[in-house]
Amino acid sequence: MSANQLVLLACLAVAVVLLLGLVNMMRGGSANLSQKLMRLRVLLQFVAIIVIMGVVWWRTA
Repeated sequence: MSANQLVLLACLAVAVVLLLGLVNMMRGGSANLSQKLMRLRVLLQFVAIIVIMGVVWWRTA
């Protein structure tokens, strides 16, 4: 897996969880599920930032 694909995968994971959270909120779904999805989104954003920083560091090294 190339670095570009890894960054794309991390960003897509964040986008999917964000959309799932928005759909759940718009449908008036469970507040508990919305909270879990938003926590997962924050965790995936952290992972995506770490992946992006790692790729930038690896390319400049």
